[in-house]
Amino acid sequence: MIKGTCKQCRREGVSLCGRDKCALKRRPFAPGVHGPTARKPRLSGFGTQLREKQKAKRLYGIMERQFRNYFEKATQKKGDTGVFLVQQLEMRLDNVVYRLGFAMTRSQARQMVSHGFFDVNGKKVDIPSYHCSIGEVISVRESKKAKGLMPSVAERLAKHEVANWLTLEPAKLSGKILGMPEGADLASVFDPKLIVEFYSRT
Repeated sequence: MIKGTCKQCRREGVSLCGRDKCALKRRPFAPGVHGPTARKPRLSGFGTQLREKQKAKRLYGIMERQFRNYFEKATQKKGDTGVFLVQQLEMRLDNVVYRLGFAMTRSQARQMVSHGFFDVNGKKVDIPSYHCSIGEVISVRESKKAKGLMPSVAERLAKHEVANWLTLEPAKLSGKILGMPEGADLASVFDPKLIVEFYSRT
């Protein structure tokens, strides 16, 4: 899983996996038999838009149909569709868990959520795509606090800085959503405007 993810990082030219030891840092070129001597393809406007969509999908670990659904929901709101799209992606439970620092990568966060490590407002939620809302509290379940990597996570959280739209209580292994991500909190490795343009022409 990690190996395949880093191949995606190398192909897109940006670290998507979130790992400190991402293969892109050691081999900053696309995978393939030609290695660093391979010519970079010249992308058309459509090709550039497609690559941005692929970056976003791979960054959040989402399949095409689900990603398209996020886009369709974003278009139903009045305003900047690109902003609404990123906000929906950021409010996924697995991403919130990652942003709070409970997991080192989004992939790890997705696995932890699936294995029932977290409560949302005191109730177990094991669906990574669960859409979090403002005011909800995400916490590690009592039965999971001593399992796996959680003891070491508590120590790391003491030094972890969260985004402005979140708050974290390291001692309690819990965090709260204060608002929607905005401005600099929406900055990412992909350009949502190009994704909007991609779907507008398909």
